[in-house]
Amino acid sequence: MTTLRSVPPPPLRGVPSLKMSKHIDYGQLNALCHTRGLQSSWNTCTILSVHNKFIKQYPKIFLQGRNRLPKLVKQEGQRKARGGHSLYGPKESKEQLEELLSILKKLPIHRTLHEHNTVWKMLKTVPDLTSQLTDEHLKILSKSVTSETWVKGSTVIANDGFYVLLQGLARPGTQIHKDLIEENESPAAFVPQSFHSFVSCDDSENATLAEMYVPPCDAQLRPWSTFGTLEVTAHVQLEPEECSVVTEEDCEILKIPAKNYAKLKSEKTQLKNKQIVKLIQKCPYYEEWPTLSIYDLVLLVKWKKFPPGHVIVKSGNIISFVAYINSGYCNVYRNIVGLARLQSKKVKKVQKLVYMGQLNEKESFGEISVLLQLPFTCTVITGKEVEMAVIEDKAVFELDPVTQQLMLLTAKPTFGHLTDEDVKNEYLQKEQQKEWNDFKDKTMKNSLYYNGIIPGFGKWDHYWTSIPKNLKDALVSY
Repeated sequence: MTTLRSVPPPPLRGVPSLKMSKHIDYGQLNALCHTRGLQSSWNTCTILSVHNKFIKQYPKIFLQGRNRLPKLVKQEGQRKARGGHSLYGPKESKEQLEELLSILKKLPIHRTLHEHNTVWKMLKTVPDLTSQLTDEHLKILSKSVTSETWVKGSTVIANDGFYVLLQGLARPGTQIHKDLIEENESPAAFVPQSFHSFVSCDDSENATLAEMYVPPCDAQLRPWSTFGTLEVTAHVQLEPEECSVVTEEDCEILKIPAKNYAKLKSEKTQLKNKQIVKLIQKCPYYEEWPTLSIYDLVLLVKWKKFPPGHVIVKSGNIISFVAYINSGYCNVYRNIVGLARLQSKKVKKVQKLVYMGQLNEKESFGEISVLLQLPFTCTVITGKEVEMAVIEDKAVFELDPVTQQLMLLTAKPTFGHLTDEDVKNEYLQKEQQKEWNDFKDKTMKNSLYYNGIIPGFGKWDHYWTSIPKNLKDALVSY
């Protein structure tokens, strides 16, 4: 046992110093503690007045955090337009704006890839463009934009393109509103940012767009305001003065020509048409069709997508369109009256669907049902997500008689070669196969469960004469 006499005493420790709280005003606390009359025992009125004074002064001993005001930001050019977009667009530095202008002064063919990307990123900051054009189309258009210099007092006719004011000030003239792109059916679907400042919500509902004049107050277009259209129509070409802007200073204006956008749409349409032509030509019924007749169908095609398990058409109904499967597949079923066993050892007749095959990619169906108005003999259900090119029945009836007759001669009813006897034989085979599988599973289970033997749950212990190899590594030696 070790003696404790040789162990030195523990070192002396000082009392920790009290830290002043950052949330208490000790000057106010000292004054509160020395409030006159607090320690006295005078009459009831005096005690009540001292108490009230103490309660009033008590909150002052707690330091209140100072609320820092946010920095003042210049609001010039930051007014919001209806719809949530900033009226005058992004705030570019002078260096960035000068770089952009120097790029736009070059011919598009002389610009580098980095310069094209710079212009594209700038166009992505313009809400009127990004809200109606895809990123892919905007990138293509950015490779052909240019910058125009207009001196003070010039009139810019904005009927041949879409304009973005980069430098200077301008004021709009008489405005007849045009959609940015023709896919917007509503004539008021697109109101450029440059006109939001002088068209209020209430006025715009009652005013006629064909007679919308600019009031004299607050009618300036500042940098990053937009005006013009990307649609080339005969109405715009005949009346160029309807949408004009007058420059009040020397201005630099970015222009996206409407012809470039029209060319882009034309190329997109041609690409889609080629895809449809290729799809129809690969369908078995149309392999020998003349190209001109196929082009008559291409103009009527609409694209549709159907989720898995969607019933395209039921047996006994007339289908409402002709379909060409571009991707995915459809399962085809035929109806048959079968017998279903009940728990009371009785049977009843029920309608059952018998799987007969599939409609795969590059196959068509519905021609005979639409043209002859015959009920469909099969039930078609999508197996997975299916994309189809469809032609509505109304459009099919508008085809010329020659094309309709050609479609009747080449097309065949969907799985029309199957007779009722084929469907019965297929149903009997499937039922027999199902009964055999049930009998086999039941017999196997009875054999395995005989005398209580359950696979994986044996009730006997195994005494090994030797240690299995797979357990030697797991043994622990003591």
